[in-house]
Amino acid sequence: MRRVLTSAVVAAALALAVTACGNDSGNDSGDAGSAPGGSAAPAEVSGTVTWWDTSDATTEGPVFQELIKDFEAKYPKIKVEYVNVPFADARDKFKTAAQSGSGAPDVLRTDVGWVAEFASLGYLAPLDGTPAVDKPDEFLPVPAASGKYNGKTYGVPQVTDTLGLLYNKELLKKAGYDQPPATMADLKKAALDVKSKTGAGGLALNVDAYFLLPFIYGEGGDFVDVQNKKITISSPQSVAGVKVVEDLITSGAAVKPALQDSYTNAETAFKDGKVAMIFNGPWSNADNLGGKVFKDNPDNFGVAPVPAGSAKAGAPLGGHDYTVYAGSKNLDASYLFVQFMDSAESQAKIAGKLGLLPTRQPAYSASDATANPKIAQWQKPMESAVERPWIPEAASLFQPLVEGYQKLAGGQTTTEPMLKDVATAYQGILKGWSL
Repeated sequence: MRRVLTSAVVAAALALAVTACGNDSGNDSGDAGSAPGGSAAPAEVSGTVTWWDTSDATTEGPVFQELIKDFEAKYPKIKVEYVNVPFADARDKFKTAAQSGSGAPDVLRTDVGWVAEFASLGYLAPLDGTPAVDKPDEFLPVPAASGKYNGKTYGVPQVTDTLGLLYNKELLKKAGYDQPPATMADLKKAALDVKSKTGAGGLALNVDAYFLLPFIYGEGGDFVDVQNKKITISSPQSVAGVKVVEDLITSGAAVKPALQDSYTNAETAFKDGKVAMIFNGPWSNADNLGGKVFKDNPDNFGVAPVPAGSAKAGAPLGGHDYTVYAGSKNLDASYLFVQFMDSAESQAKIAGKLGLLPTRQPAYSASDATANPKIAQWQKPMESAVERPWIPEAASLFQPLVEGYQKLAGGQTTTEPMLKDVATAYQGILKGWSL
């Protein structure tokens, strides 16, 4: 069964993050001399590391490239070939390259939902006992869990995230609201009030499975029950969650969703002031703050937890891990690259410049991170983040759901038959699981 990252757990972890000043316990995993498959001391390691970065090429990529320059200065015998691969293409592109044994990168920025799948296929190098797993006690436990498969570490957490309710404070105020909506019922009312009182849209939806999960979690539903190997996407709770979305669309509280490139359409409408609210994550901070209504007025940009359904408030735990290709010819150099890029210092720099949430506790107290107020703003949304199932089939569960969601948003179906079709598709993915 999935585990829920409760408020108490995350609050305690982040409180530790705020007060921690480093881990001097000596709990390093070792150096390159003890790394499997290598014996060179770090200063003697040489080679070229090809890194596929799946971050946004415009807003995020330049910051990672700055860190690469710092790494190459520290390790002058190692060169890094930086390749920005669109996130939407990366999973299939890596699998194709790894399967063929040609063209795969040495290091991949891997979505947390892909690690178990890639590891189960033998495409990832185990990292335990290498410099890549450096000071593991610094990691927040739930992001760290995403890199585990069958008791071994195949990924180390780069950034963590979840979804929050992003809102335009001025538009909500014009509609009569000083605070963002805290429940799904309040969300509908506030969105309709914005529409009637300001002429702007109330809510823009991204028609994507990941963005559907807060509604499903809010009513106590989920994809699956891992412990009992049961498919729960068509359970009464999941049905109730998707019906909330269906009602938002049919009532006009949500603007008519774009079925093609809905993420960009929703994001653009929000940062241009055409809608008051969207669901999105901390990765969108820089993009939003560069938008027309926030660029010169950053205080107008609000972040809140996703509204609660009848059961709870909950959004999916996301993020990315660094993984190393099992067929890499530059393992020692790759381990050192991951160690450097995932250090608390590097994470703090990324947090400060991009507003992305660190996975190491000491990074939260570093001056680079504390200088960015968005890091603190995302603490509350993270308290209700729900851990996803870390199973090899997890990434494959999204496509049937997004196809169903698009039909629902387009008025071609309704909630119950849509989720029944999704559950049937899951039976073809999760062999031997019950409904």
